[in-house]
Amino acid sequence: MKKLKMQELIFTGVYTAIYFFVVAIVMVVLKLAVPVFDSLLLPAASALFSGIIYLLLLQKVPRFGGISVMGGVFGLLFLITGHFALSFIPSFVCAILADFIQYRWNADEKLRTLVSYTVFSFGLTGPLLPMWFMKNAYVDSLIRRGKDADYINYVFTPITTTGFVVCVVSVIICSIAGIYIGRKLLTKHFQTKR
Repeated sequence: MKKLKMQELIFTGVYTAIYFFVVAIVMVVLKLAVPVFDSLLLPAASALFSGIIYLLLLQKVPRFGGISVMGGVFGLLFLITGHFALSFIPSFVCAILADFIQYRWNADEKLRTLVSYTVFSFGLTGPLLPMWFMKNAYVDSLIRRGKDADYINYVFTPITTTGFVVCVVSVIICSIAGIYIGRKLLTKHFQTKR
């Protein structure tokens, strides 16, 4: 595996910043529109609107590494912004796995991109997954940070079996839709005519 060139790292940084901006906007809109379920719906809603960013990254950095860097940056953000200690792991794992799928899986390019984007989109579930699978440890971490019972109950309102299914299914559906929309935008606005 060759290292990314400086120009490719710059493109990766630019698209990571744009992706962060889109995720931040989606987070604010969801917090205003559906305040209890905003964190549950964030990965799916972000996947719906970020397909074009992912495709542009693949176009400018057409080899292994760019996807991993983008996901890794989000993992670091989860780590340094006070999320549960293990929240960064899904971002790293999903990004690296998405990179392998995109550039090491011997399948049709469109299928590879769709699957890799779907896997990548699950990286944003990092702050959520411990709430389902490590609830006691997560509650203890909130208590150590000075959160009261009302806040903890509010945070865990959508954390049910149904909520888990909704989160997973919605990420898959929105990733498929996001790549479809992204391809339409890429063809219409970003591909050079020859």
